[in-house]
Amino acid sequence: MRLLSAERRRPAASWPAALGGVLTLTAGILIALAPTASAKDSMTDLGVLTYSGDLVVGGDKVAVAAGDRIVVADTTGEIEGAVTGLSGADSLAITPDGARLYAALYGSNEVAEINTATLEITRRIDLADYPCPESLALTGERLWVGYYGCGTGYGVLGLDLSVAEPEPEPFDTSLLKSGPSIAAAGNTLVVGEGAGYPTDLFVYDISGTAPVLRGEIDGHVTGNGQLMDVTVTPDGSHVISAFALPYSFDVWDATTLSKVGGYDGPAWATAVAISPDGAYVAGGRDNGQGVATMTLYDADSKANLHTENTTVGQVVGGSVAFSGRDIFSLVRSRTKQLYLWRLHDMTLPRSTLTLTAAPGGTAHQPLTMTGQLAFADGTAPGAQQLAVTRTLPDGTSADLPGVTTAADGTFSITDAPPIGGQLTYTVRWKGDEEHRWSKASVTTAVRYGTALTLTGPTSAVAGEQLVFSGVFQVEGTTVPIGSRVTVQRTLTTDGSGLRRWSARINNGSYLFVDTPEAGEYTYTVLWPGDSRTGPAQASQAVKIDEPSR
Repeated sequence: MRLLSAERRRPAASWPAALGGVLTLTAGILIALAPTASAKDSMTDLGVLTYSGDLVVGGDKVAVAAGDRIVVADTTGEIEGAVTGLSGADSLAITPDGARLYAALYGSNEVAEINTATLEITRRIDLADYPCPESLALTGERLWVGYYGCGTGYGVLGLDLSVAEPEPEPFDTSLLKSGPSIAAAGNTLVVGEGAGYPTDLFVYDISGTAPVLRGEIDGHVTGNGQLMDVTVTPDGSHVISAFALPYSFDVWDATTLSKVGGYDGPAWATAVAISPDGAYVAGGRDNGQGVATMTLYDADSKANLHTENTTVGQVVGGSVAFSGRDIFSLVRSRTKQLYLWRLHDMTLPRSTLTLTAAPGGTAHQPLTMTGQLAFADGTAPGAQQLAVTRTLPDGTSADLPGVTTAADGTFSITDAPPIGGQLTYTVRWKGDEEHRWSKASVTTAVRYGTALTLTGPTSAVAGEQLVFSGVFQVEGTTVPIGSRVTVQRTLTTDGSGLRRWSARINNGSYLFVDTPEAGEYTYTVLWPGDSRTGPAQASQAVKIDEPSR
C-alpha cells in the first residue's frame, strides 16, 4: 500500500508534466542498468527519478510503481521489464500468485489490470466519477480503492474483479478529513487518514456484501499523527500502524480497537508489513540524518530479530513486502533516484562474523587476521567455507583464497599486502538453510615497505676517518622531510662498546663518518618506522688494525 504526503496531493495534470523531462527511460535501458542479483543483500538502481513509489510482491514477481511506469522484477531482484506510458501509477495490489497486478492511475482516473507474464494491460476500470485513485488493497476477488477526488472529496470504493466490467461500489467514509490510505486482510478493512495531525483510523468489517464500520481509532485520543503506512494481519484480527508520531509500529485489536502492543524503535516509522504466515513484522525507519533502517520483529514476542541499515536514501513510505525469507523495500535518494532494496534471507536466524587484524602490518610482509563465525542459536558452526576480499586504498578489490572455519567457527587469514595505506579486508559467509548469511570487515593501516643500504670500508687503520653512505628507499610514498636514521657501532666479538648517533636523510641518501680505535666493529643503520613506513636496517663489519710502526 502506497501513502501520499500532503505535498503530493495536487491536481493530477500537474504531476506528469512536472516529471515528464526525467521519466523517459525505456524498459530496455532499465534492464541494462540493473546489476546482477546475488545471494546477499542488494540495492538495484531502477533507473528512474520520482517523488512517488509503491512496491508489492506476489508469487515470483516484484512490482514497483514509479509515476509513468511500473517496473517488474523477479524475487532475486533481477529486473524483467516495465509497463510504460502510464499516467500517475502510484499504488499497486497483486494477487498472491503474482499473475495479476492492479495499478491505481490517478492521472487517468482508472485502475489498470496487468498480466505480469506478458506485462500487458488486460483491462482498464474507469473511475471518472471517483477521480485520483491513490491507494489499493486486495482481498480475494475484491479490490478496495481509496481516492482523494482531486479536490472534490475523499472516499473508498470496492470493485468486484470476478465480473468482466466491475462497477464501483462506494460506501460511507464521510468522516475522512484527508485522502485515504487503506489496507485489508481477512474480514477487516482499515481506512486511514493519510495526512495531518492528529490522524484517525477507521476499521470496517467486510465479511458481508458491504463494509460495516466497527469504529474509529481516534488520533486526538491516541496522539497519532502523519500516517505513513498501515497493514492488517493475515487473519484480520489486528491492525499495525506506522505513524510518524509516535516512534513505533502500534498494534490494534481490530474488534475492540484498543492498542494491544507495539514494536518500538529510535526513528520515524515509514513502512510496515507482516509476513503471509503472520510470524514476522518488518518495519522501515528513517532517522533524519541520512541513515534508514529495516528491522525484522518477531510478531508475537515483539523482539527485534535483525536490523539492516542503508545510507543510500530513505525508505519510501508504505513500500515494504515479504518474499519468502526475503524482504523487499524501496529506497529513494536525495536526488529522487529510486532503488529496489533486497534483504536476503532476513527471516533466518542470524549469524555473525568478527574479523580483527594484527596491528603494524607492512607491505609485502605477512599480515595475520583472526575472526569467528557464530550462530545466534548457539550451535557450533563446524567447518564452513568463507570468501575473502581485499580492497586497496584506491577502491579496487581482489578475491583472496578462501578459508575454512574450525569446528568452533574460528579462522585465521594471512596476506602479504601489495602496498601500504588503508586496506580493507572483508570476509563473507554465504549462509545455509538454517542461518542467514553474514560478513565482517576490518580496515587496517599498512605501512609502506622500506629498505636501507650501507656502503663503506671493510678494513682500515686506527686513526683513519671512515666514510659510510647509504640509500633509504620507501615503496609508494616519500620520506618525511628532516628524517634521520640511527647509527650504532658495537664490537663484533661481544656486542659491547655501544656508540649511537644519527645521520640525516637527504634526498633519499645519508652519510656519516667515524674514526674508531683498533678492533673489529659492526656498524648498523636503523630506521624504526613511523605511521606510514615500516622498519629497516643494514649492517657492515669493519676490521681496524693498529698502525704499522
